[in-house]
Parts: sequence; structure tokens; C-alpha cells
Amino acid sequence: MYALVDGNNFFVSCERVFRPDLRGLPVVVLSNNDGCAIARSNEAKALGIKMGAPWFKIRHMVDTHRLVALSSNFALYGDLSDRMMSLAAGLGPHQEIYSIDESFIDLTGVRGNLVARAHAIRARILQWVGIPCGIGMGATKTLAKLANHVAKTTERTPGSYPAHLAQVCNLAALAPVDLATVLGATAVRDVWGVGRRIGAQLEKIGITTALQLARLDPAMVRARWSVVLESTVRELQGTPCYGLDSAPARSQQVAYTRSFGQPVSNLVELQEAVTEFASRAAEKLRTQNSLASQVLVYIRTSPFRQEPQYSRSATVPLHRPSADTTVLVGAALAGLQSIYRPGFQLAKAGVMLLDLQADPQHQGELALQAGALPADRTRLMSALDGLNQRYGRGTVLLASAGLAGPQRTWTMKQELRSPGYTTCWADLPVAKA
Repeated sequence: MYALVDGNNFFVSCERVFRPDLRGLPVVVLSNNDGCAIARSNEAKALGIKMGAPWFKIRHMVDTHRLVALSSNFALYGDLSDRMMSLAAGLGPHQEIYSIDESFIDLTGVRGNLVARAHAIRARILQWVGIPCGIGMGATKTLAKLANHVAKTTERTPGSYPAHLAQVCNLAALAPVDLATVLGATAVRDVWGVGRRIGAQLEKIGITTALQLARLDPAMVRARWSVVLESTVRELQGTPCYGLDSAPARSQQVAYTRSFGQPVSNLVELQEAVTEFASRAAEKLRTQNSLASQVLVYIRTSPFRQEPQYSRSATVPLHRPSADTTVLVGAALAGLQSIYRPGFQLAKAGVMLLDLQADPQHQGELALQAGALPADRTRLMSALDGLNQRYGRGTVLLASAGLAGPQRTWTMKQELRSPGYTTCWADLPVAKA
């Protein structure tokens, strides 16, 4: 048995924890540079606002429909996610954090009324963190994901499924005829593992519901489509194909890319941005205890602007694998120097750390001359990370990143960002007597 705990409209819900005045209003959270909607409240969805809708196309709804738009505040969302996941873990003995707002729980061996237990955990998350969530349970991870969809859809749209499945849905507890009814009322595209392209192919041959998909022959599905879709069919039939991944695989590459708040053409400003991006990537690299062997840096103009276009990248191999910020930044700046051309209005840059290996693996070499081997700067990097984690990101940085402030024209637009209520001391509200 598996359960999936999923925060409802998570980014919007995080904002509403500290802004109860937003409840009942249409709210959207915008992507980097306030480009497009990446999260929508149910009220915003009812207005027809689609996921990814450009902000400039829906901005008029602020006046016409009381729409509230907020810049993304990922530090806040990550902190509330950690709190929610720690409470969700009480549902069962093993947990897989699938995304910032989703968590699979292994219910194997858990006794008692699972629905009542799930309702209690849901109520605790709502009371202690303030995040409403849906919980779905099933014999496989695909069925648990489907049950979660049913639980949230029933609460949001009464009448779509039986009312008792709202908020918490246990498909394993349903009678076969009731389970068939639920599967028959679920569109095939709403099944986890069925993408838009595969969904269109299935609908074209008359497979429009989850029930019809579950009744297909797995061998035929594998021969006609793929082993992935075969696994989905088997999981819908109750045969587990995916276990709980309590220790996610190490990333094969680490990337940090951003669009600029406004076009950049000056090399010094580009060097500041690339230094910042490489430093952030290096911090991510150390978090997973990895070393990088190559550094890729790229720059490009905006394809949406009517102006000369330019896009180039360079990969710089390192003498030896490293997680040292100074080494990685140095390689990124060397790559940037080789691809930079004046006269272009650049809109985006990025740094990718490639050919990763585990930190315990060290490359040995002979010191044939004095100073041939670099000094061990592990403690320095640990101190750097510790200071930035304790006092805020950007507290200590390399000189080539420049000084934070309005002079950084390349930083993202976040004109509508809410305060860091739980992540920044300076943003704490002050109550005066």
C-alpha cells in the first residue's frame, strides 16, 4: 500500500498562510522575472487562466476580476515544504519526497483505519503548517497518484466523484464495482505516466478512460508503445512496478540558469552574473557530495525580440574534478571570455556542471614540481556555505560577482515578491504596542 500526500495549489497555499486576506480571491504565482503563471488558485482557474499564461496577457484581470499576482518566493516555499513533509512522514514508516509538494508514503504494515489516519495527518498539516492537501492511497504508486487526483478533484468539483472520496481517497478500500466506476470517470490523460502525446494516441483508438487503459493487455501495450506505459497498465491493474525511492539517485549534472531582468551587453555585468550562477551551482554540487569534471557556460539573446540573435556555449574541462567555488567560477569565466561578442543584447545565461563523480573518489597524481597540487579548500567551502546558510544567500561571495543592490541590472525582476516570513530575519513582521 502506498499513499501520496500532495499540497493543494502549493505555491498559492504557501502565500495564503501569511496572507489570509488572499483566501477566496483569484491568485497566481509568477515565474522568474514575473514572466508567466506557474501556480493558480482554484478561483484563478475558474477565470480560465491556464498554466503558463503570460503575465502581460492576464494583467488586465487585476482591475477587472481582482486578480492578485505574486512573484515566486522559492525560499519560503522550500521551508514550508520541509515542514509539511516532516508531518506527512508520520503517515507510514518510509517516505519518498517526490517533489516540493508531493510525498509518497509506504503504508505496508500500518494497522487500523487508514482513511481515519490520513484525515488526522491532513488535519495536522493544515493546523500546524497551514497547507491544505489531498491524500490518495492505493495498492501501487500509480493508483495512489490517481487516488490523490480523485480526492482533490472531488473536493474542488463536487459531483465529479462520490462525495466520500473528497480530501482522502483509498482506492484499495473500494469494492471492485466502485473502483471500476471511479476509473471509468477518470480521463486517460489524468493517469500518471500518460503524457499528452501518448494520451492523444490512446484517445485516437478509443481508449479515453483509465478503466479502458487498465483493461488492456500489458504485452500488447509494451509492443505497441513502451515498457513505461506497460508498467502504468500493470500498476493500474494492481501489480506494483515502482518501489519507494527513499534515497533519490545522485544528479548527473547540476545547472543554474536564469533570464536577466533586462538585456545585458556589458562583459563586466555578464561576468558578475556568471560568477553568481557558477557559485550557486557549486553550492548545489557540494550539497550532494559530488565533484564536477567539466563546466559549461552559455549565453543567448531573446528569440522573441526583433534584434540581432546570438547564442554560444563553451565547455571547459577541469584539470582535476572539483567542487571548489573558485575553481568552477574560474572555468566558467574562462568559457565566457571565449564566447562573448560585443554588440548583442543578451537575455539569458547559464552554468552547467558536467561529468559528475562522487566526492569520496579522488584523482591521484604526482607532484612533479612545487605547487603542482592545489590546496585542500574543503574547510573553506564548508565555511562559505555555512555563513550563507546562516546569514542569508549572498552574505559571502566572490569579488567577481560584484555587490548586491540596484546596480545589478541583470538580476531577476521580482517586483511582486512577498516577504521571506520564515527565512529572513529582516522580513519578520514587527508588532508594536
